[in-house]
Amino acid sequence: MRIVIDKKKCMGAGLCAMAAPTLFRQDAKGFVELLNANPLTAEDQAAAREAADLCPSGTIVLIEDGAPVDPGNGVT
Repeated sequence: MRIVIDKKKCMGAGLCAMAAPTLFRQDAKGFVELLNANPLTAEDQAAAREAADLCPSGTIVLIEDGAPVDPGNGVT
């Protein structure tokens, strides 16, 4: 699994940081920061899925099993 975020979409809800604090945190302005783009454990992967599901703005995108990432749309 690979995690990518689109910072342009982030609205600062903070649900990702609460659901997966080992993977996400909020920066000084309250917007998402990605701490680990490649979670290896089943626990971290489950937390990443929960964070993506909870994100109200669709900022978090999960790439499963080496699927290609669209280089457009500001995704990092």
